[in-house]
Amino acid sequence: MSLTGWLTMIFSISGVLTAAVWAYYKVLSTPRETEHLLSPTPPLPEDPDQ
Repeated sequence: MSLTGWLTMIFSISGVLTAAVWAYYKVLSTPRETEHLLSPTPPLPEDPDQ
């Protein structure tokens, strides 16, 4: 593989890994995030007759 191919592969893999690590860090380090996971729509009734 040529030098350009290696550089492209290294930059693309490192970019994807950096984005994945950042996303995992943001999700796992945010305190009390479970309080904001509510649905924007009201829940459906369990009884179909309602």
